[in-house]
Amino acid sequence: MAIDSAALRLQFPGAQSGWARFDGPAGTQMHGYAIDAMQGWAASGDNANCGGAFAASAATDELLASTREIGARFFGAPTPSVWFGPNMTTMTFAFTRAIARHWKPGDRIVGTRLDHDANVSTWRAAAADRGAELVLADFDRATGQLDLESIGALLDDRTRWVAVTGASNLLGTIPDVAAIAKLAHDAGARVFVDAVHLAPHVALDVAALGCDAIVTSAYKWYGPHAAMMWVDPELAERVESYKVRPASNQGVARFETGTANFEALAGVRAAAHFMLERGAEVAAHERACFAGLLDGLASIPRVAVVGPKGLEGRTPTVAFVVDGCHPADVARDLAHDRIAVWSGDSYATEVAAHLGIDDTGGVVRAGVVAYVDDDDVSRLVASLERICHAV
Repeated sequence: MAIDSAALRLQFPGAQSGWARFDGPAGTQMHGYAIDAMQGWAASGDNANCGGAFAASAATDELLASTREIGARFFGAPTPSVWFGPNMTTMTFAFTRAIARHWKPGDRIVGTRLDHDANVSTWRAAAADRGAELVLADFDRATGQLDLESIGALLDDRTRWVAVTGASNLLGTIPDVAAIAKLAHDAGARVFVDAVHLAPHVALDVAALGCDAIVTSAYKWYGPHAAMMWVDPELAERVESYKVRPASNQGVARFETGTANFEALAGVRAAAHFMLERGAEVAAHERACFAGLLDGLASIPRVAVVGPKGLEGRTPTVAFVVDGCHPADVARDLAHDRIAVWSGDSYATEVAAHLGIDDTGGVVRAGVVAYVDDDDVSRLVASLERICHAV
């Protein structure tokens, strides 16, 4: 049964503005569940801190524990070895800095040119501190897919970690993470997955992916500005994190520095519930809507899609350019028509460089999320047609 897109859209208060919101890959509108949960927690009187003998502290303990539990369900993980932070970038800097304590000169980290820079510079900085090296595997410019042979050629007995994206935030392509993980594990390396762009569109399963750690940001799937990371519990127990002495040293809690944003955790818990309940329906809606977007872009002669042209093996995110127009100008013209898109490289620095568009303004990026519908697609296509005819 097809989802009622109008009813779905009403569940997102921020999507009622009259704008066509194709800016979702950089951050979505919050679901009403998450908004209500955050407000409810702040007003409940339960907002305290953990570890106390009084009722509000016990409620705060329960919030943290239950959010770890649903976080594990969200990741498809067998254990609630989930920790929280403000965003993927901050958490990955903390995680890589901690695990790098035992790296030594000559050690190797393998990354990819398909990744957001938050999964490149974080590893590069940690490696540089220890005299290790970061090497990057290429992707196919036409398909936007990672070259498994290229990754395999970079693996050797010096390799400690392979850091790979679950999906390209600029092109939308989904690499074969499971195959990459097998290559890595066969070489004795661990695997870190940046699932920020994958999680809003595909149900996660850490066993199927074969990863040792995985991270996502809740504001990409209708939650607040917060993030969470699952770490293999055996690994978490062995990592010496950077933390204050009185803080917990048990499992992933060792990575959590300072007091948590409990209001945000209430929102994360609610948004995760929504995704677990409705994620499959939302994904089907997105796919149908995105098919219309790809067809519409293909119908405009001066519009060229960058990367893969088809529907398979990708999230509902597309990068494109308009012949004779700077991407930033296209984005501004679309904004005049109350259509929100992004232009530039969207922090996918290595992607833009590999495609040779890093000095030409990058691309225009449009993404379909839960509250985008066919009418929004028609508006975007019509506006692009007008832009092309006006130049």
